[in-house]
Amino acid sequence: MAVLNPSVKDESKIVELSPLPETPRRDLLADAWFRLIRNKAAVASMFVIGIFILVAVFADQLAPHNPLLMHQDATYAPPAWVVNGPAGKSGDPRFLLGTDTLGRDVLSRTLYGARVSMVVGFLPTAIILLIGTVVGLYSGYRGGWVDNLLMRFTDIIYAFPDLLFFIIVMISLRETLLGQALNGLVLLFAALAVVNWVGEARIVRGQVLSLKNKEFVEAARCIGARDSRIMFKHILPNALGPIIITAAMTVPNMIITEAILGYLGLGLRPSTNPQDVFITSWGSLLLDGQVSINAQPWVLLAPAICVSLVVLAFSFLGDGLRDALDPRLQGTQ
Repeated sequence: MAVLNPSVKDESKIVELSPLPETPRRDLLADAWFRLIRNKAAVASMFVIGIFILVAVFADQLAPHNPLLMHQDATYAPPAWVVNGPAGKSGDPRFLLGTDTLGRDVLSRTLYGARVSMVVGFLPTAIILLIGTVVGLYSGYRGGWVDNLLMRFTDIIYAFPDLLFFIIVMISLRETLLGQALNGLVLLFAALAVVNWVGEARIVRGQVLSLKNKEFVEAARCIGARDSRIMFKHILPNALGPIIITAAMTVPNMIITEAILGYLGLGLRPSTNPQDVFITSWGSLLLDGQVSINAQPWVLLAPAICVSLVVLAFSFLGDGLRDALDPRLQGTQ
């Protein structure tokens, strides 16, 4: 590009300027991923979560024994490294974490328990995100009496004690067809999802209220875009940050809730069929360990450590996602 000073008559004084290089457009998701992988705690958490997911998927290949098989010659066996444990028994090399009261391998049952905890963590969370996102998105966008009605209904659901609702549902419907489906997992999914979507709905509604009057939304209205397209194609993508963070925080809450219900004897129904995919859960193992805590503390420690590791990993991952998907960065979109 040539720049000519009008006061200069000599064309030799024309200065040739090279064009400015184009600034590459930055991808916001790539930036968020870059910030996330720089968080060492979040990366370690993803590694731990990935291990537990693989354990849940391949539990039948990884388990050294049938989790329902009773070894009558090895009841109350302590972990393999224990010498002269309770009742003078030493560990059996066949059972790394020992056996329970009925002689079932603790390690195998713990590996199978990861299936229930992982499914309970992810599937109800997906249902919660679906319901909460749709309700919050529609409520915040429509406004007026629709918003008021949906939010008052949300307040009613939010006011009901979650754990009390879970206990009532699991006791009342446990012997029905719904309560027996997948050894009680279907009923557990429904109970967890019915009352936990309200927090997600409130978060999404708040994001929609802050976005629906932005210039890009007004531009979409001017070109005749339908309300459904504006909500799902323009507003929702700009509100994904808080939704993803909430999902990462919801998963450990679901795992803890299942462990509590299992500890109370209201979680997964006991299975006697070795062909079942969901045989036991960490909550059920906690209940078994609590009954024999003095004679067999290892039965309680194994699932308790697993629950703690998974919950801690998701908590660190949620913190990393919060830092990577900082809502303040949405103003640059």
